[in-house]
Amino acid sequence: MNYILERIFKHYKPNFAKLQKFGFVMSDGAYIYDTAIMNGGFALNVKITSSDINTEVLDLATGDPYTLFLVEGAGGGFVGAVRTDYENVMLGIAEKCFDKYIFKSDYAQKLIQYVYDTYDDTLEFLWDKFPDNAIWRRKDNQKWYGALLTVTKDKLGLPSDEKVEIIDLRAAAEDIDAIVDGKKFFRGYHMNKKHWITVCLDGSVPLDEIQKMLDVSYDLARK
Repeated sequence: MNYILERIFKHYKPNFAKLQKFGFVMSDGAYIYDTAIMNGGFALNVKITSSDINTEVLDLATGDPYTLFLVEGAGGGFVGAVRTDYENVMLGIAEKCFDKYIFKSDYAQKLIQYVYDTYDDTLEFLWDKFPDNAIWRRKDNQKWYGALLTVTKDKLGLPSDEKVEIIDLRAAAEDIDAIVDGKKFFRGYHMNKKHWITVCLDGSVPLDEIQKMLDVSYDLARK
């Protein structure tokens, strides 16, 4: 992966369903996309697998690969224009076809996929100062129904400064009062504690139970 791709995709993970929607075609175990840059004078081929991203730029006038724009520090207006066109295409692919790979726990990744499959929603990263915090919101009324955050356990009242990924979900007030135990279920972290609940994504609560709570949260956000 070249230095431009390393910079763009450092914290991203491919979403193969989104790649197909974008126009990538599966071939020999990889997703392939071809497009023109530089007003049709160059062809850009993008090849994505689960573990790598490769690109090739061809000068259509000569049929030869063009690589000068990948040399760090290489200047000149033309080289810069090729680099800019290339970066713009790859930034668009990152935005539309990749998910930010901030949350790395198995539970977080499965919940991200569950929300996408069930509600066609993706995480929104709203705070530059807190890049490891993100939310889901309903499309119809823009109300939040979930948040993923990374905190230290002592923020939840647990005797540890170990980092853990957590999920905040809406819940009925009577349910919150009944299940909050300070061990597996907590009153909403940085949320209204009468209407939100927090769960650690460390395996202490079964995934299917969290998914059911997420569905309830989605429904409560409609009201």
